[in-house]
Amino acid sequence: MDLETFWFCLIVVVWAMYFLLEGFDFGVGMLLPFVPRSDEERSTALRTIGPVWDGNEVWLVIAGGATFAAFPAWYATMFSGFYLALLLILVFLIVRVCSFEWRSKSETPGWRSTWTWANTIGSFGASLLWGVGLSSLVYGTPINADGDFTGNLLDLFSPYSVFAGIAVVALFAFHGATFLTLRTAGQLCDRAEAFARRLAIPAALLGAAYLAWTVVVAMDRNDKDLFPPAIPAAVGIAALALAVVFMFSRSNGRAFAMTALGTISLVATLFVSLYPRVMVSSTSFENSLTVDDAASSHYALQVMSVVALIFVPLVLLYQGWTYYVFRHRVGAEREAAV
Repeated sequence: MDLETFWFCLIVVVWAMYFLLEGFDFGVGMLLPFVPRSDEERSTALRTIGPVWDGNEVWLVIAGGATFAAFPAWYATMFSGFYLALLLILVFLIVRVCSFEWRSKSETPGWRSTWTWANTIGSFGASLLWGVGLSSLVYGTPINADGDFTGNLLDLFSPYSVFAGIAVVALFAFHGATFLTLRTAGQLCDRAEAFARRLAIPAALLGAAYLAWTVVVAMDRNDKDLFPPAIPAAVGIAALALAVVFMFSRSNGRAFAMTALGTISLVATLFVSLYPRVMVSSTSFENSLTVDDAASSHYALQVMSVVALIFVPLVLLYQGWTYYVFRHRVGAEREAAV
């Protein structure tokens, strides 16, 4: 494997980690107005992600930094062309961050409700736009012969990319609901389990349809064969089907593991469908950016590889330790006291 491919694969892993971890964060945020019945229960739901949500955002920073350093031409075209979409995502993320910090600053019901909905809207908006934006990479955007984006924000919205956004929202909500079944106790856990069962079939169908459509788009617009994109897509479809089965058989831990695998498979299918290109041009296929054309120099990639091999495992170890420390159910002590 050459260094260009290695770094493309590493960026795929980083995006998979972001979707896996931030996916249930966003899911919990989207469910705040619907699953908890009281302000106390909403506070409990937020406590399940309170110690980890900001650490999960690290993977987004790594994804942006790795793209900038390893594939500067990709970074330049994508971040300039997707500027307004990325700005909207940033606004949603900022609103979400503020909701974590400001919700507890007052006991007024109106204040708390406002920031609860701010978290929900921020989680929903960011999830939707990530699905739209990343799917546009493989569907195609206007790129000229110089590698410059020549379109506007509306060029990111096609039937496929909009459906991708909806599928990501549904999958994240399902992922978040299964997470709540493992991290809460009592009536809140029971309601999270019931809501997860209601989400299971629609989310699985939307996710499976998106994975299948991605393979079709890859073959139609990116000159890919059925394989290998069909392999991660098949794994994802199987995982989502098993998530439904496990959810209805009350095997919540296994259901969460399958939504996690389904989320990872979604990212894998998208990027396998994209490679060896990093952005498909809808103007002329010959204008598409490839891994080789967009990469940094060989020496730069060598130095970065040494740094990545040292620090990425450290990030994984630290984050794994954090999840181990905060592995217990939130609210279990109150249920025991009652």
